[in-house]
Amino acid sequence: MLVTTTDNIPGREVKEVLGVVFGSCVQTKHIGKDLSAVLRSVIGGETKAYTELMEESRRTAMQRMLDDAEKLGADAIVGMRYATAQTMRGAAEIIAFGTAVKTY
Repeated sequence: MLVTTTDNIPGREVKEVLGVVFGSCVQTKHIGKDLSAVLRSVIGGETKAYTELMEESRRTAMQRMLDDAEKLGADAIVGMRYATAQTMRGAAEIIAFGTAVKTY
């Protein structure tokens, strides 16, 4: 399935708009990762454990959005975006969303 952040797909036309599709993932911190992050905040540098956690969350949210679009019979998603929010202390939600369409 084609996913784009643009509203148009070069070489294709939107035949039907099927609706907005979403995928989300809420991840919490592991105590070991949290301690590592505290140390990084003192000495500086990337907290690789958090980077990996966020990458995994984005992939999961994206896959859930794709699954949502497939249920509608879409062959593409346009206007795709990510959003994030802190849901509680130590937990973040990643949301992938866009418009599911049929193209020709």
